[in-house]
Amino acid sequence: MRIQKLSSALAISIVFHIIIAIIAGFHLGTQELHFKNLVKAEMVLLPQSPKPKVRKPVVTPVIKPTAPMRRVFVAASNSSPQARMLSAPSRSSITAVVEQSQPMLHGPEKSSARRAPGILPLSQVGASRSPQIVLNPPNGAAYDDVFFKDSGTNPFIDTEDDPFSTFGMDVDTASYTVMRRFLRDERLPPPEAVRVEEFINTFDYNYTPPANEAFAIHLEGAPSKFGEGKRLQLLRIGIQGRIIPDTDRKDAVLTFVIDVSGSMRMENRLELVKRALTLLVEQLRPEDKIGIVVYGSDARVILPHTSIVNREYISAAIHALAPEGATNAEAGLRVGYKLALQNSKPNSINRVILCSDGVANVGQTGSEAILKEIRTYVNEGVTLTTVGFGMGNYNDILMEELANNGNGSYAYVDTLNEAKRIFVENLTGTLQVIAKDAKIQVEFNPETVSRFRLLGYENRRLAHEDFRDDTVDAGEVGAGHSVTALYEIKLHENAEGKLATVSIRHENPDTGNVTEVNRSISTDTLKGSFEETTPAFQLAASVAEFAEILRGSFWAQEGSLEIVRETLEGVLTKTREHSERNAELLSLVRKAQRFKEHQKEG
Repeated sequence: MRIQKLSSALAISIVFHIIIAIIAGFHLGTQELHFKNLVKAEMVLLPQSPKPKVRKPVVTPVIKPTAPMRRVFVAASNSSPQARMLSAPSRSSITAVVEQSQPMLHGPEKSSARRAPGILPLSQVGASRSPQIVLNPPNGAAYDDVFFKDSGTNPFIDTEDDPFSTFGMDVDTASYTVMRRFLRDERLPPPEAVRVEEFINTFDYNYTPPANEAFAIHLEGAPSKFGEGKRLQLLRIGIQGRIIPDTDRKDAVLTFVIDVSGSMRMENRLELVKRALTLLVEQLRPEDKIGIVVYGSDARVILPHTSIVNREYISAAIHALAPEGATNAEAGLRVGYKLALQNSKPNSINRVILCSDGVANVGQTGSEAILKEIRTYVNEGVTLTTVGFGMGNYNDILMEELANNGNGSYAYVDTLNEAKRIFVENLTGTLQVIAKDAKIQVEFNPETVSRFRLLGYENRRLAHEDFRDDTVDAGEVGAGHSVTALYEIKLHENAEGKLATVSIRHENPDTGNVTEVNRSISTDTLKGSFEETTPAFQLAASVAEFAEILRGSFWAQEGSLEIVRETLEGVLTKTREHSERNAELLSLVRKAQRFKEHQKEG
């Protein structure tokens, strides 16, 4: 019996130890798997290349944290992102939401691709594909931080692989004004803040407007003065929108949604908003109406829609604005759209205009929560314009995505003169849309063009088949606005014949009819030298190179601000038109040049 008891105890002991060993092995295996996942989370230089989503937000706009902690979501794969907390000291910084991947020779909609010739490591240059790093700090009051998204850099594409280039039109100009603000504050802008197309589209190139159609297409090409020099040709595509006289503008029902949170007290942001609105009221007609919604910790209507006949009453409401509370942008937009829908008029301009520094720290605050609210109103005829103010804790990502999803435009105001440009000089263009879902598709001739690269428009790219898919969202263009796109192209040796066909497609906002027009350019129309081109061509090329250098583009790593400055000085001697803005550009280039030289010395 004693032996049996000992045997039973021994058996129980053995089973117990086996169970312990199994548990320990499972625990060690879990730790090893967790360690491997962390390693994968660190190795994000070679993401997969899924098809990009057209004009849909691919990252979550950043909301500022209060705690000295930064949360970074690193996508280890497309299906299973790994998250980790990185402790960082609370400090003033510029935070980028980065999208980078391998430069592609195929179009953006193809899943397989080859590496572009002569490129840097993948972490340094790429056409955007899928997000790698998304900063989404916890909800809370803002601190001194600025948020931008890096959409990558377009690569050269071999025409044998893909002769098409397709993208949505864009008339935003905020990136240029943000750059100007940085330089005036004695700082270079972060590369992520530079969107080349917004620099280019800030300037007027004196395109001849169409006689009857919505758009006129203007083409010009010559050897490039920048990039690889005479090895490349520079093709400029200019799209000029129909001009509508101010007297023929539709009546406007405008709903201003104004951020009066505590952050708007900084840098006199709210005071600049008030002065900008006062300028606008002076330009509107008696038939127009204005309503005002403010939001801080909550949202409320302070001015029901009121005819411009009652200017004094409207002005009193504007001057009474004062900063208060936190920032509930979601509530402000919801109340603003409700007011806009209640007072919308058929055959009129029904627009919500958001004036904010982009901070949103109360409510759901995530991008999808706010964007979902906006998308439900677009089909009801109410569009959205976003106007940014301030810089200390500015959220460029959120402001751009709000405008994109609201079928409107995005501008940034740093001075009263910029407010005049938007609300006085370009009022009709700011308010009245002449084309919805406007798209551009360029088909290059593989017999003459070896490869091409589009300068900018990285976050406006469309799949080629979406060009004639009228359900796909694209860009909206206002009356009198122009859109300019530049391509660097490499020709085959002794190439002759057609270079490319440019097609544009858009919907009439009044009738819903869709129109497509095209125009071609041939080698015999190319100028023999850069110096033979028009001053407007040289201006556009200089602006693009300036932007390429500021954003640290791989293709401009040998670029020189000295050459940009010299070219601009030549442009100013050839034309007096728009000299004030061009002269300002020249001064900004000189200032950036000094900062760059100081960086090298440091």
